Amino acid sequence: MADPVLLQADGPVRCTFDAGVAQITLDNPPLNVVNRRLTEALGRTLEALAAEDAVRAVVVTGAGSRAFCAGSDIAEFQPWMQPGRIGPEKLSLQHAVFARLDDFPKPTIAAIHGVAFGGGLEIAVCCDLIVADAQARFALPEIRLGLFPSSGGPVRVARRIGEGRAKEMMFFGEPIDAPTALAWGLANRVAPSGLALDTALSLARDLARGPALALALCKQAIGLAFDGAKASAIAAALPLSERVFTSAESQEGVRAFFARTPPVFPNAMLHSKE
Repeated sequence: MADPVLLQADGPVRCTFDAGVAQITLDNPPLNVVNRRLTEALGRTLEALAAEDAVRAVVVTGAGSRAFCAGSDIAEFQPWMQPGRIGPEKLSLQHAVFARLDDFPKPTIAAIHGVAFGGGLEIAVCCDLIVADAQARFALPEIRLGLFPSSGGPVRVARRIGEGRAKEMMFFGEPIDAPTALAWGLANRVAPSGLALDTALSLARDLARGPALALALCKQAIGLAFDGAKASAIAAALPLSERVFTSAESQEGVRAFFARTPPVFPNAMLHSKE
């Protein structure tokens, strides 16, 4: 495989691009903890990638072998433990950037190795899919500090694994292993040790070959399932179906079906560099 294109080389977030897939690497040694600098860099990276048509899927991972991300930098907490400071100085920015990842218009996959704790897990559950290394561990340990996850975790984790299991994770703060994460629906796949990133990149390349509009609208339609009543959500998805049924992608898909050939979706990254 040819070397991927380096989009961003320095700072706490690195980004490379290859075959329609952007790889975002959280790089804040030794445990890739979340601080303001990392959050700002992640926000800028996501904004740039969302506007780039050549990017068809995104994989988020962590640098090093110890952690995807071990959560917030607790060393920063002391000045914020006064009324009126934590929101404007930390959480408002994190909420905005994490929402940008959650609402990213293209498929996203988190590749988890080591630990995904606290804010790290809150980043991971903003992604559409989670691929876990067999040795990965997940936790929301904020309760041990007299806190609770404050960057969307209570909502996003509960929607992903259900109320009871989310409460168990947040009330006790105990880590769960990769097989448990898979059984609970927190992780989508468990990869052999050391292969989470490779597995996630392989899935992302498959998505990059697919119909970009249909994937984006499918993601929107699934999101509607959590907004309001079921009937209203189904009705709100109708215009999305109208768009996808009249697209060049659907025309190619139907043509290929009757021709019994693989579809060649417009602008899809069909040829990897392998």
